[in-house]
Amino acid sequence: MNIKNLIQNKLQEIIQTNYQLDDQNDPKKVTLEVQKTNPDHEGDFTIVTFPLVKILKKSPDVIAMELGDALSTQSDFLESYNVVKGFLNLKIKNSFFLNNFNSVKDNFDKVPEKNETVMVEYSSPNTNKPLHLGHIRNNLLGFSVAQILKQDGYNVIKTQIINDRGIHICKSMLAWEKFGNGETPKSSNTKGDKFVGNYYVEFDKNYKSQIADLIANGQTEDEAKKNAAIIQEAQQMLLNWEKGDEKVRNLWNEMNSWVYEGFGETYKRLGVDFDQVQYESNTYILGKDLIQEGLIKGILFRKEDGSVWCDLTDEGLDQKLLLRSDGTSVYMTQDLGTAVQRFKDNDIQKLIYTVGNEQDYHFDVLFKILKKLGYNWAENLYHLSYGMVELPEGKMKSREGTVVDADDLMQEMYETAKEKAQELGKLENLSDSEKEKSYETVGLGALKYFMLKVDPKKKMLFNPKESIDFNGNTGPFIQYTYARIQSLLSKAEYQEQSVSNYEMNDLEKELVMNLSNFKEVVSKAAETLSPALVANYVYDLVKSYNSFYQNNPILNQDNENTKQFRLELSALTGKTIKKGLSLLGIGTVDRM
Repeated sequence: MNIKNLIQNKLQEIIQTNYQLDDQNDPKKVTLEVQKTNPDHEGDFTIVTFPLVKILKKSPDVIAMELGDALSTQSDFLESYNVVKGFLNLKIKNSFFLNNFNSVKDNFDKVPEKNETVMVEYSSPNTNKPLHLGHIRNNLLGFSVAQILKQDGYNVIKTQIINDRGIHICKSMLAWEKFGNGETPKSSNTKGDKFVGNYYVEFDKNYKSQIADLIANGQTEDEAKKNAAIIQEAQQMLLNWEKGDEKVRNLWNEMNSWVYEGFGETYKRLGVDFDQVQYESNTYILGKDLIQEGLIKGILFRKEDGSVWCDLTDEGLDQKLLLRSDGTSVYMTQDLGTAVQRFKDNDIQKLIYTVGNEQDYHFDVLFKILKKLGYNWAENLYHLSYGMVELPEGKMKSREGTVVDADDLMQEMYETAKEKAQELGKLENLSDSEKEKSYETVGLGALKYFMLKVDPKKKMLFNPKESIDFNGNTGPFIQYTYARIQSLLSKAEYQEQSVSNYEMNDLEKELVMNLSNFKEVVSKAAETLSPALVANYVYDLVKSYNSFYQNNPILNQDNENTKQFRLELSALTGKTIKKGLSLLGIGTVDRM
């Protein structure tokens, strides 16, 4: 437990013991804020007593004095206190800061055991196009949340469901049949997912051209969209796929294999992975049995045309279609079945869907229907809803081929990191392989940190140039501080030792307090599914360390005890930075 929490808990205990009031004015319900003491006053922490004034009907000064006296006699961490205008300033014994530091160091690698398994779904791409900027935010969020949950003691299963069937897939297949002339990713030297995506764009170009011709010949736009030969052929191909046509299925398997190989390369460079993969071609028939069960129980109803619906008007929503009149399922049907299957196949207690906020309504409906169907675990389904990503140039359009490609963006980040490092002359003494590793780690670290430092719920504007800055709240700034610490430890030929007697100054105390907050921040990030909490914690820690580093000599410190303590403090800060960045999927380098 960090010192701040220790003080808060002791205050609550004193308030409950010393003040007896009726239930309406119960001081037990009051949490007094513990702040860092203003540099103009003596003390380490300040207690704001004003919330108790109205309840106790005493002046702030009197309350502060009473609490200070009680802390003096009922705790062993208080060295002295003073009261300034109703604010209680506490000076904590140095031994408590040192004990706190040693406790954090000794327990750094210990992870709590929650005995609970959480499944985190993310990525879930379509096989008709490569991954783009939006997928990057999705993957980074999902992967980071999984890492944070693991660090907080949960068992985690990372999964994705690949949307590998439907009309959009048939569009790419048909365009390849018509215009591909037998070329392959290998023969054209094109990455598999990009290769297939190019034919999706090619289909759209031809479709638009046919629509324009039909409109010119007198058809309305709606008629032209339905009557264009190429869309009718794609729809027929989908029907043939559903019937199991061998030729169509073989082409589908081959083109999807190209895409999966391409996805694999992108995932590897991005640094994300999965424990399980599901395919929509296997799951789209799931859910139909649930529908029949819901009809039998009277939870769902059938309309005159044979379609099946769920009435959610009592939940503040509308009626939701679950089966079309021809008996075919919709996405909701499939998602119902997939959720049930996941809980059947895995011993999981929670399921988190990492999906953009344009699907908020979909998941609200999904969770409510599962509850209506009687699945108690539906209470433990969560939609990690996140805002869209835009570039300074504006929004992306996949059909028109103007999407910001994930591979291109990662390569741009690598090139930008390389250019920046060469400009600053930071890597002149490294070997070529070390330089390459640094460019890649720093470039992708910049991308990941910039994406994850923003609260997931917020829409964000991604600026590659801004993200690579070596100053400010950026990945490279944090990585550079880590490298500085490693250089310091190397020059000092650091070996870990215990320091049992050392009088800390204010900057050292502040750094110790920041270090002691790490596990609490991880727990809060796990609870709120927000990697931004970890990202901004690491930035604050780095700022605190740099302030300490600039004002406290280490290598040229004559006092060996002081030197060793500051090396221990630096080493633990480095470990915490590295661990914090790893929870964001970001790597470190020892030299920059």
